[in-house]
Amino acid sequence: MTWQALLSEGKGLLKGKVSGEEAAEARELLLSILGWTLSEYALHKDEGATEPHRTAFLAAVERRAAGEPLQYITGRAPFFGYEFKVDCRVLIPRFDTEILVEAALRRVQPGMRILDICTGSGCIPITIALEIKRTLSKPMVQIEASDISGDALCVAQENAALHKVEIRFFQSDFFETAAGKYDIITANPPYITEEELRGLDAEVRDYEPMLALFGGTDGLDYYRRITREAPAHLTKGGWLLVEIGAEQAFVVSKMFVEAGFSKVEVLKDLAGRDRVVVGWFGG
Repeated sequence: MTWQALLSEGKGLLKGKVSGEEAAEARELLLSILGWTLSEYALHKDEGATEPHRTAFLAAVERRAAGEPLQYITGRAPFFGYEFKVDCRVLIPRFDTEILVEAALRRVQPGMRILDICTGSGCIPITIALEIKRTLSKPMVQIEASDISGDALCVAQENAALHKVEIRFFQSDFFETAAGKYDIITANPPYITEEELRGLDAEVRDYEPMLALFGGTDGLDYYRRITREAPAHLTKGGWLLVEIGAEQAFVVSKMFVEAGFSKVEVLKDLAGRDRVVVGWFGG
């Protein structure tokens, strides 16, 4: 059996399981197992497939057909043009979160101290660090990140090492062990409501960590905490930026105002849905 024939077999096994993406997903699984680029596959596709790789590929296809997210099987996910290690200890980075990163980057100045809470895979602070490094010759920015999950922090630290950026990670229940004040605080907290939880795709509900998904009955539990606690950890003139669910902009914006934030702004994602709330803290 050639590599091309093996790939066709994988496509057939995924047919009807992955919403018409069987060709792309089978190809990604095979390339991941082989460690090949698409060009390398094109060069070798008519050669005989080795048995260990065939076994590994079919096992990966079986996992995907059962509903396990592709990113957990390959162990990687794209975000902001970079690649991050992921597994079942962390949420899979979503493109919508790139809006939060872009908004934070527009507010970064040399010498700032930045904190990302609920960091998960670390994709937010690591991307901020990479983009600052790319655009500023002497960034002089201190970036820290926290999560309540020690398992998630292990993944985040692996990603920081992969991308060669310096970030101080620490375990914390939101701001519990944060020290000092920050110029920018970012967060993508759990915000799925109880009702939404029941309707989630099995691919999300059964595989991604519930700790990073469920935001309480109305999905707003963590925004209440963040807006209440963040002012004590922000410098005068500091910024708070949070990702939100598409129906939460009005309520979360109101929380910002009630907590003393001004210049409150709602940013939309590429689909036109409310996605990020930003607020300035005058002190």
